[in-house]
Amino acid sequence: MVVILKRNPDKTQLKSLMSWLESKGISVQTTVGASQTILGLVGDTSALDIDLIAALDIVEAVRRVQEPYKSANRKFHPADTVIRVGNAEIGGSGLVLIAGPGSVESEEQICSLAAELKSAGADILWGGAYKSRTSPYSFQGLRAEGLKMLAVAKRATGLPVAAEMTDISQLDNFSDMDIIIVGGRNMQNYELLKTLGACGKPVILKRGVSSTYEELLMSAEYIMSGGNAEVILCERGIRTFENSTAHTFDVTAIPVLRQLSHLPVIADPSNASGRAGLVPALSGAAVASGANGLMLTVHNDPTHAMCDGPMSLKPDSFAALAKKLRKLCELRLTE
Repeated sequence: MVVILKRNPDKTQLKSLMSWLESKGISVQTTVGASQTILGLVGDTSALDIDLIAALDIVEAVRRVQEPYKSANRKFHPADTVIRVGNAEIGGSGLVLIAGPGSVESEEQICSLAAELKSAGADILWGGAYKSRTSPYSFQGLRAEGLKMLAVAKRATGLPVAAEMTDISQLDNFSDMDIIIVGGRNMQNYELLKTLGACGKPVILKRGVSSTYEELLMSAEYIMSGGNAEVILCERGIRTFENSTAHTFDVTAIPVLRQLSHLPVIADPSNASGRAGLVPALSGAAVASGANGLMLTVHNDPTHAMCDGPMSLKPDSFAALAKKLRKLCELRLTE
């Protein structure tokens, strides 16, 4: 349920209303906008008398929210959420570029690549340390050592860093990471999501390959219900009957999710296609459809990469693409 208050509501009446709601076991989330204040009521509101609440002097309107996700719902929080990481603002009017290798391979590799990416316009560095692979015989990443190497690159370049966590037991190793990534395979790992609800770090939540928009938002709800409001939704391709690409990039997800939720929405066209040659076109489509940012796989030597080589852009290709995407974002903003 959403309670929309009139302008400049009486503080005493507001406090009384909130106390009464909380006595009914209802959690009240307050959103203060430029023109109105909204109370988002989370809990069992079925027994609440809408007419009674609507009759209060400070109340403009009362609406029931049918969707099962509450904290992530734009009806509860009409304004876009902006998440600040370093100098980057994810969810603002600009475009945030997150770039890095599918796997951290050595300190020299990640530091060299990080310097090139920063020069090329990347806002955030990411790198794979814990790798969820389809085959148990594939390279699984350098794990904790990979995170340490990312931290070295962070200190050397000043770029914020992001990495994927695959299990709750890894949390202590992520102290130097600025963003924690939840991969598509773990989107419905609810115990992991609950843990990240109390981690105090922004989370990039990737959509599972067979998950609906509502299921993605419900996973975000798990994190947010634990107290962490800094969730970034990521479209990374879905499973369809087409097999010429790794996955099918669902560009429709971007505008739909932005209508349904106030959370930032980014796209991962590298994983979606699995082919570096398709990344520029899909990146452009994502930006044109309203994506707040892109997560791109970049490697300084894709041919010899330990994983994800076919989807990896070279640093010079990323630099050229970054310039085009910034211009496209500027055109989007002028419409």
